[in-house]
Amino acid sequence: MAELLLDPNIRLWVILPIVLITFLVGLIRHHVVLLLQTVKKVDPEQVSDSQVLLRSRILRENGRYIPRESFQMRKHFFNNNETGFFKTQKRKPKVQNPMGDPNMMMDMMKGNVTNLFPMLVIGSWINWTFSGFVTTKVPFPLTLRFKPMLQRGIELTTLDASWVSSISWYFLNVFGLRSMYSLVLGENNAADQARAMQDQMSGAALAMPPDPSKAFKAEWEALEIVGHHWALEHIEEELL
Repeated sequence: MAELLLDPNIRLWVILPIVLITFLVGLIRHHVVLLLQTVKKVDPEQVSDSQVLLRSRILRENGRYIPRESFQMRKHFFNNNETGFFKTQKRKPKVQNPMGDPNMMMDMMKGNVTNLFPMLVIGSWINWTFSGFVTTKVPFPLTLRFKPMLQRGIELTTLDASWVSSISWYFLNVFGLRSMYSLVLGENNAADQARAMQDQMSGAALAMPPDPSKAFKAEWEALEIVGHHWALEHIEEELL
């Protein structure tokens, strides 16, 4: 592997400008998102149903840490054949078509404009302006599998995998400035693209199923077969 001695001017004219540009773009993105965001209408019934399913799942997974009477009382609330929540509550299917909801389509377009579009434009400009620059080196050895990720734009087979190219340095800053954004803008900011992607994924994961009745039936069946096995029995003797 070839050893390199970087020009000190690279730090001043390549590394620092990329960090500054990435940080400023994040600040601009934060304020643009605040201007474009709209208040979403939340269905109280849907929120309540999702919380009930979450409570039932927590009971199934952690019911062994509460006394048997408490477990049976909670299970009776959910699964009783006459008064249980999952048996008495009937919900109509809510089929949401994103293509037929203009508000949802507008939110998707805003997300693409504020997240993907700046990343592609700034990334392309940095790749064109600082093309071929080696910016820095990670302080630990890496395998050759990291070369495509850290050395984009530099096709040198003899270059050690620890060196980082300019465009790879930009993407490292995009996903690595979270602490700086939290320090300047606070915890709940819209500048962090990694956080925005996680919020979109978590929001999709926690969304209520289209047919709540089927979700209630599936959760009822899952909770019905769960028995109580007291995990803290004789815990006093084990601690002593």
